[in-house]
Amino acid sequence: MSQLSDSQRELLLEGLPSLRRFCLSIAGSPADADDLLQATVERILARGMGSDVDPLRWAFRVCKNLWIDELRSKEVRVRMSHKVSDETDTPPDADQVVDGELRARRTRQAMASLPEEQRMVLALVAVEGHSYAETAEILDIPTGTVMSRLARARAALAKRLNPDEGDNHD
Repeated sequence: MSQLSDSQRELLLEGLPSLRRFCLSIAGSPADADDLLQATVERILARGMGSDVDPLRWAFRVCKNLWIDELRSKEVRVRMSHKVSDETDTPPDADQVVDGELRARRTRQAMASLPEEQRMVLALVAVEGHSYAETAEILDIPTGTVMSRLARARAALAKRLNPDEGDNHD
């Protein structure tokens, strides 16, 4: 794969309205369609395409694959939520909901405080589910660097989210 040529970039830009309609037709809602379109363009820009491919056809293929990946991950999330709800028949009380929201906010703040290169690696691996190799390719860095940055990011998050755990030396 190579970076987009000027002609490929121009053809891709011309095809964006058609690609967005496709996104809307498979995603169902304008917000989800916009997210899918953005993810598609980001993937193409990050990974490029072969010099002998039709940019719009390639974009549709990338879009379709991203949508299939999204459906699969939604299916897993739904199955897991059903499994959790089957295991716990009682809904969470207000304190549990508030506690979860506070933990999510603290986690977002802790992630935001990480250096950008650690935050990107953490987001790609832990949030987006990319493999180390995919992350290395996306960021154009060695796989070992991905592993190192991820380890440092996780350690920094753990320290920020649980500051007292590292200080107890009884």
